[in-house]
Amino acid sequence: MPRLEEHCWSRSCASRVESKSFSGGHWVASKAEEMMSIITTVLSNAYGSLQNVRTANLIRRGLVLFTVGVFLALVLNLLQVQRNVTLFPEEVMATLFSSAWWIPPCCGTAAAVVGLLYPCIDSHLGEPHKFKREWASVMRCIAVFVGINHASAKLDFANNVQLSLTLAALSLGLWWTFDRSRSGFGLGIGTAFLATVITQLLVYNGVYQYTYPDFLYVRSWLPCIFFSGGVTVGNIGRQLAMGGGEKLHND
Repeated sequence: MPRLEEHCWSRSCASRVESKSFSGGHWVASKAEEMMSIITTVLSNAYGSLQNVRTANLIRRGLVLFTVGVFLALVLNLLQVQRNVTLFPEEVMATLFSSAWWIPPCCGTAAAVVGLLYPCIDSHLGEPHKFKREWASVMRCIAVFVGINHASAKLDFANNVQLSLTLAALSLGLWWTFDRSRSGFGLGIGTAFLATVITQLLVYNGVYQYTYPDFLYVRSWLPCIFFSGGVTVGNIGRQLAMGGGEKLHND
């Protein structure tokens, strides 16, 4: 009998120990699951906040680029009209800045697309652009671009070929001075090609016209203007993206 009682007592103690160890393991597992749930919630909220910040930053950059594109379109198109480089219907000439209503929003949209595309391509290629990354350089680039556009309307050459070659050299000089990236050169060429094709179609359909066209329906130097404009807007977009990236990093 004593042995039986001792055996029962040992079995009871063992069961209590097993019960305590099981309850302790269950408590640890539940706490670990709770901690993982909290961490997952915090991370998802942080990711959502970061996405919201990035989206807001993208919208702000797009609005700034759109505004810049509209302003440059109004000013530079006014210069072209005053020098009789481009001709619009008479009813258009009485509007703001002697420009068709659709030119500023179209140029603003194009500037936003190109300016946002430049830093995206840099990131995709893994080649962050760090050459002359300051606003003073960007402002000088804008000044040179306006100067090139001004030269296309003001300079008088013996023929359009000489003017086109001069503007091509100035446009390449702008890229070399303020950009020097493969992505910048490629996107500038793509912008010039696409914009020239669209302009050819607009002139072909009688929306407006160029005086003395020598490249199908437009002037032969027009791709140079589009190329330098794409590089300029791309530099603005890169600088805006860098500013937004620095703010996110500081936050």
